[in-house]
Amino acid sequence: MKRKFVVGNLLLFFTILYQYSVAQLYVYPPITATKTSVINPHSPDPIFSYRWTNPDLTDDLECYVLKPKCWSFSTRSNFVAEVENDGLHIGVKGTGDIRFDFGQNNAGWLEFDSPDLNGAVEMSVSEFNEPLMALSTFPKKTMVPKKHGNTYRLELNPELYEGVQYGWIHIRSLNKTWHINNVRLVCQVRPVNYKGSFSCSDTLLTRIWYTGAYTVKLNLLKDYFGAILIDRSDRYSWTGDAHPSQAASLVAFGNYEMVKQNLAHTSDQSNGIRSYELYWVLSLIDYYYHTGDAKTVTSYIANACKKMDDAFKVYNTNPSLVFYGWDERLGAGFEHPDNKESQNAYKMLSIRAWVEFAKAMKALGRMDLYNKYNTYASEKITALRNDSRWYEDFGLHAGADAVNTRLLSLIERKFIYLKSFTDPVNRVSYSPFNQYFIIQAFALMDKYDQAIGSIKDLWGGQIAYGGSTFFEVYRPSWNAVIGRNSPVPNNQCGFTSLCHPWGAGVTKWLSEEVLGIRPTAPGFERVDIVPHLGRSITNVAGTMPTPKGEVRASFNVLNGQCSITIPQKTIARIGIPKVEKNIVSVTVNNKVIWGKKHVPNEYVASVSQDDSFIYLNGVNSGHYKIFIHYKGNTPKLVDVPVNYAAKCVQVDKLTGGNWGGKYGKDGYVLCNYLGDGKDIQQLPAYVSSLTYYKKNGNTLPSNNIWLTNTTDDRALAPDSKNGFPRSATCIYAMDTDQTGITYTVTVNLKQEKDYKISLYFVDWDDKARETAVEMFDEASLKLIAPVKVIKDMRRGTYITYAYNRSARFRINIVRGPNATLSGLFIDPANQSTMLPTKKES
Repeated sequence: MKRKFVVGNLLLFFTILYQYSVAQLYVYPPITATKTSVINPHSPDPIFSYRWTNPDLTDDLECYVLKPKCWSFSTRSNFVAEVENDGLHIGVKGTGDIRFDFGQNNAGWLEFDSPDLNGAVEMSVSEFNEPLMALSTFPKKTMVPKKHGNTYRLELNPELYEGVQYGWIHIRSLNKTWHINNVRLVCQVRPVNYKGSFSCSDTLLTRIWYTGAYTVKLNLLKDYFGAILIDRSDRYSWTGDAHPSQAASLVAFGNYEMVKQNLAHTSDQSNGIRSYELYWVLSLIDYYYHTGDAKTVTSYIANACKKMDDAFKVYNTNPSLVFYGWDERLGAGFEHPDNKESQNAYKMLSIRAWVEFAKAMKALGRMDLYNKYNTYASEKITALRNDSRWYEDFGLHAGADAVNTRLLSLIERKFIYLKSFTDPVNRVSYSPFNQYFIIQAFALMDKYDQAIGSIKDLWGGQIAYGGSTFFEVYRPSWNAVIGRNSPVPNNQCGFTSLCHPWGAGVTKWLSEEVLGIRPTAPGFERVDIVPHLGRSITNVAGTMPTPKGEVRASFNVLNGQCSITIPQKTIARIGIPKVEKNIVSVTVNNKVIWGKKHVPNEYVASVSQDDSFIYLNGVNSGHYKIFIHYKGNTPKLVDVPVNYAAKCVQVDKLTGGNWGGKYGKDGYVLCNYLGDGKDIQQLPAYVSSLTYYKKNGNTLPSNNIWLTNTTDDRALAPDSKNGFPRSATCIYAMDTDQTGITYTVTVNLKQEKDYKISLYFVDWDDKARETAVEMFDEASLKLIAPVKVIKDMRRGTYITYAYNRSARFRINIVRGPNATLSGLFIDPANQSTMLPTKKES
């Protein structure tokens, strides 16, 4: 396929539709924002430079138009493209597909004009560079367009818009040449301005901040924080999901009224998810500290107390949680939500909510509630400490929630850190939503370099993939096995969304921890400006919106030049970062205020220090130029190598069904070989069992027999003699419930033993299947091998792993009607399965 790029200003042709004759086609009025000269190469927002005049809660959604940045043809000879002053014109001479790339994910709908269309045409949209699969259980994103005069529009739902980076026009048939003009996305937007900002020496972190902000902006609906993907059942605000979305929105946009309205919208619904009730309380506290709105917080005290009293009531009962997170360690979403790790995490989240609510109530003057909820927290943490080893079975998520209570001792924090936070692979959650709480814990343990490393792996990895918004789930190892902007694995969360605003909590973290601006009293009456740069960042700058005006800060630890702006009626504590160097002196507005001790001055009430900072306390409103005289150098950051406990030994596309003599020396399982879900199974003595699991009301995957009594050598032989006839069989998962498209296979060992296991996949009916395989340690549920994607398996493909403990495999669909598995084969560790010829890793 050849690609033609638009040149000059047509790279992103932005049009405001003022003409009523055109605007009446659209659901929303045209954009009223004004273009400014502001340019930000780190933001994916196509209208970043546009600003509204005093946007407020009463504003309706508006629309703007994007033209494609580039396009390509499936059959070049059937299309003629010309770029003229009024845009792109395409002459259609034959059948084929035209793909348009709009440059970033957008909330829009696709349409084009044609004065002479004839024949059969369909249109598609997608977040990635291939149309979504056309299956009854997948959301339908390919349809015949609706005709409105000479305009043809893809109308997928009553609200029209969807998450779109790529669009297609599919010409199925035609009678004569016809013409396509003015291909466009009509994008919706809620009027909101960027009031916060962030930049630092690591431009990837800058990009991450703005990508998080854009993700939230894209999902601001008319009345609440929602989602642009209607098929995810998320086009309304989920109580807990809104917590990191609102957190990012507070620091990026300062849209307090919108956050306040969403708190009201979600105050009495939790979708039955217990943790979400507590996240709502944390959101209420965020709102209070950013706005100082005591009246609103007071109106919700009874609501918040009810939620937290319920958490106290069920604390020791292991209640049904319904959901805690998509990570395998948290029960893989709705599959096993009440596992031990989730229950421990929920207990710690309860304690954190009590502690933080108590603090907020103290600021509000409600000492009765301060005492009540501090007592709740103290009682439970004291009871836990009756067992000196109470925290030792906590994993990453429960450990993070425990640290976030701020009640742990140094010894307790150190144990949790060493156990779960040092492995670069498994310190990253499958869910960016849950990773928000993990990086909060990193900060409380003063492990900023490690936090930033995990941020670059998880959120930076999404950008490296090609993402312009943040995903619902993501694994860094995807990038090695899927192409840029290519379809990603779909698993326990159903159809993987590439635009989920609850993955944007990192934006608030970067503002609060790296830039270091955080309210320490409601409404920013007091503020900390304490940047944590670690060993890798040399400068940071940015703004934080407040009801009193912007807090501005910049720190450069190479040249020592810094500046701070504090708005009226705000008192600040400024942290001068030592970054592991010696500070000779600190000068404020050309006056030395600190040498080896505090020099009294009119700017700073007092000076204190610890190992990491010199603190300028009691700094009043004003603008300050600060110079830090450093001596010495910050040590270089040493990256921790990525290691996996298991090894993918080989991918074999040559052997087909003739497994005898090659695989299964110790044992084997021929899936559904006897029909009705019955396997032929011969397990080695060191394996106690092999089990399957899926969700949606059924513990077993579905099964299928493609063909019996076949001589096709892709079908697995019935035994190690590689004889005939054979049966082509499989297990799979594909339910009408979107989350029912994945399943697990667990190999349970009686004791530790080195072994190899090979999984056999075959695309028997030639449906272009692509399957993703994840491998976990069954005891810890940590990821122990990079994700592998199996493609081109029509002739049959084996994937072989080496490990020494019980293992769980999750089989996920990437493309095709379902993810099938036909067999498993177990071999001794010293058994060579390597092929003499073609090998794929």
